[in-house]
Amino acid sequence: MSQQILEHVEKSYLKEKVPFFEIGDNVDVHTRILEGTKERIQVFSGVVIARSGSGSREMFTVRRIVQGEGVERKFPLHSPKIADVVVKRHGIVKRAKLYYLRDRVGKATKLKERRVKKTG
Repeated sequence: MSQQILEHVEKSYLKEKVPFFEIGDNVDVHTRILEGTKERIQVFSGVVIARSGSGSREMFTVRRIVQGEGVERKFPLHSPKIADVVVKRHGIVKRAKLYYLRDRVGKATKLKERRVKKTG
C-alpha cells in the first residue's frame, strides 16, 4: 500500500520526455547553473559509465578526462536542473557498469561505435 502511494506522489515529479541513452554512450549533459540572479546552461560531456535507481531516484554517472585527470559526475535523471541530455555517439559495451575505464588511459578508454537506426 505505501509503495503505491509513493509511486503516485513521485509520478508528478517525473519528466515526460526523457532522452534514450545507454551505458557506453557519449553524451552532453546540459545543466542549469545559477550565478547570482542569472541562470546559464553549462555542458558536461563524457561517457555514461553507470545508471542506478528507478523512478524519480534514477541517477547516471558521466566520466570525462580534463587535463589528464579523470572527472566523474552523477546526475539525477529527472532533476529540473538537467536541461537536456544529448547523445553524441553510441558505444558497444558488454557490461552494466564501466568502472574499468577508471584504470585506463589514452586510447584504451575508447569504445567501439554502435550503429543505431534513426527513427522518424
